[in-house]
Parts: sequence; structure tokens; C-alpha cells
Amino acid sequence: MSDESKADVRQYVRNAYEQLGLPRLIIIIFLLSLFAVAVIMRMDLAILVKDSITRIGMNGILVLAMLPTLACGVGLNFGLPVGVIAGLVGAVTSMNWGLKGFAGFAAAMAIAIPLAVIAGYLYAMLLERVQGQEMMVGTYVGFSLVSGMCMFWLLAPYRNPAMIFALGGKGLRTTITLDRTFGKVLNDFLGFSILDVYIPTGLLLFMGVFYVAIALFFKSKAGLAMRTVGSNPMYARSSGINVQGMRTLGVILSTVLAAIGILVYSQSYGFVQLYTAPLTAAFPAVASVLIGGASLRKATIGHALLGTVLFHTLLTIALPVTQTVLQGADISEIARMIMSNGMIIYALTRAERR
Repeated sequence: MSDESKADVRQYVRNAYEQLGLPRLIIIIFLLSLFAVAVIMRMDLAILVKDSITRIGMNGILVLAMLPTLACGVGLNFGLPVGVIAGLVGAVTSMNWGLKGFAGFAAAMAIAIPLAVIAGYLYAMLLERVQGQEMMVGTYVGFSLVSGMCMFWLLAPYRNPAMIFALGGKGLRTTITLDRTFGKVLNDFLGFSILDVYIPTGLLLFMGVFYVAIALFFKSKAGLAMRTVGSNPMYARSSGINVQGMRTLGVILSTVLAAIGILVYSQSYGFVQLYTAPLTAAFPAVASVLIGGASLRKATIGHALLGTVLFHTLLTIALPVTQTVLQGADISEIARMIMSNGMIIYALTRAERR
């Protein structure tokens, strides 16, 4: 190989390293190390890979919901529970009607999306009054709404026996199974196995459709205007762009994606979790998009996808491997909390350095 070719290779490797970044490179090496340990311990790799793919599909749209608010300059959407609550209302309403399969899932989306649009608009109006503090205020808005909705879940007039508490005959249960309604409708659609690894084709296709749709949106006139508002509001205003309108659109779009995302997550998980379960729904999504390489000024589809793969694959693989290595000591929950919250802290602290 000539000196010129070697220089080209070094330059290519250097560019790839700069694009990937040291933190993501370390995470990738750590993931490969976990897979190596799993092979050495003779663990079932097919199950680990299957669970990782499923978890990526479950969380992909929730992570994608971060992009519109980052693009329009609002920042990370810590108010993601606003959209999550809209999705949960759609889910329990569809279940209360007894709808099953794709009909039940479609009905849940049809109910959740209008609610998310209304809630997103009101949320955007609030954020306009606290410009510069959107992320902090969004956190409190999400926490407050989740707490307030606890009363709704207890008092809402749902009467499906499979959903309400047996004692007293009213009030939705904390966890409601989806086995008899629309549980795993996307996971089972066109699913197939390769080398004992089940591929949830419908789940991945559904996620992919939204990733492609958002990518096309950002290339449209409205999407470019939204990015302009996020990068330079004064220039956008002087160019005739409605800055407040673009920010409002970004928040609404993020809220709608969150509502759809929780429906996808719930049908794949097989349960709907109410009351305080959505309290920290935003944090894994925030960590994922930041670990993927996004910053408060720049976020792309690639950042969301890479972050989803790295964050959720690591959580999926690390727990069983850790428990297998430390036989006789059940620290899976402790390890999950350390890894999950540690990665979130790392991601959030890195956001301010960019």
C-alpha cells in the first residue's frame, strides 16, 4: 500500500472517529464486550438479540419525539408525559369499548392524536411564557399532569371488568393487560425468525415509517423553517418566519409522537401502566437522543436512531449478563438502576458542553 493510500485510510478513520465520538465508541466497545462475555458464559444469544431488537422498536418513536422540540429551539422535551397521558387515555378508552387487534390499536390512535394536539397546543402556549426555561418547566408540567391524572384514573367512568379494581367496582387498575385487546399486534404482524431470532417486522416497519416521515418533514419548507427558528430566531423572524408558530408546531408534533410512541410501547410490552408509571417517561428518551450524538442545537434522525440502539441494547444485554456472571446474587434491579440512571446523568451533563 502506498503512502498516499495509507494517508487516505488514516484520514478516513480519523473522520469516522470524529463523527462517532469517543463516548459512543466506548459504549459500542462495551456492548461488544458484553456479547463476548455472553458467548463465554454460553448464554442464549438468540434471546438477547431478540429482546434487544424488540426493545429498540418499542422505544424508537418515544426517542423520535425529542427531535421536533430540539429542532424548533424549545430544547429537550421533558414534558413528554403530556403526550404519553394522551396515548394512555386513547388506549384505555379503546379497551373499554372492547375493540381488539388492529381495530383496537387504530381506535386508540384515533382518540390519542386529537387529545395530543390539544394538549400539545396548551403546553406550547405555556412554554411561550417561560422562554429560556422550557426544559425545567416541562419537567414540572409532566410531573404535575401525571399526578393529577391519578385522580382521573380513579374517577373515570370506565366499566370494563377487565380494567377496573375488583374491590369497589370502579377505578382503573395500576396495570392492565392487553392480551385480549391489541397486545403485540405490531410485533406479530409479518414476524419471522432467522437463526432462532424473532424479527418483529410490523413493529420495526411502523417505527421506520415515522422515522422516514419526520426525515421528509425536516426537508420540507415547514421543516426547514423550524430548523431556522431553532438555530437563529432573530434571522428567522427577519426572514418572515412565524417564530411562535414554528415553536408551537414543534411542541405539538413532539406531543403527538409521544402519544403514538406510548401506544407502540404498550402493545409490545403487553400491558398499559397507569398512575405514576409515566412519571419518568422522558428521561430514557432524553438520554437516548443525547447519547446518539444530538445536542441542544443539532439533532438528526441518525442521532435518534443510533441513540435508541445504543441505550436500549445496552440495558437489555447488560442485565442478564451481569446476573449470569454474579451467580447467586440477584442484583438485576440494582444494576438496571445504576446503568439506566448513570447513562441519563452522563447524557444530560454532556448536553450543556456542546
